[in-house]
Amino acid sequence: MVLLRRELGDALRDLRQKQGRTLREVSGTARVSLGYLSEVERGQKEASSELLSSICGALGTPLSAVLSEVSDRVALAEHLLVPDVVPDDLVGEDVRGPEGLVSAA
Repeated sequence: MVLLRRELGDALRDLRQKQGRTLREVSGTARVSLGYLSEVERGQKEASSELLSSICGALGTPLSAVLSEVSDRVALAEHLLVPDVVPDDLVGEDVRGPEGLVSAA
């Protein structure tokens, strides 16, 4: 069974380690206890949206990027194909850009 909290924890830990940061550094910046962050990374605790936002802020990464990574990990764990392009049925629909502006795809 795929557990969202485990995939989320793995994604956060991988991101932190790629940055060469310690649990102590990130927990201090995110203002969460080191022990709790460790439990989140090990998939033992479910993090609230507020806590996830704080951790992502401490890692300097948008929450949306982490959630996208987690979505890909869950799809792979479920043995689903993860597209790396926009599906054909979505091409031509309006898409929101980084400034919230709508542009045709």
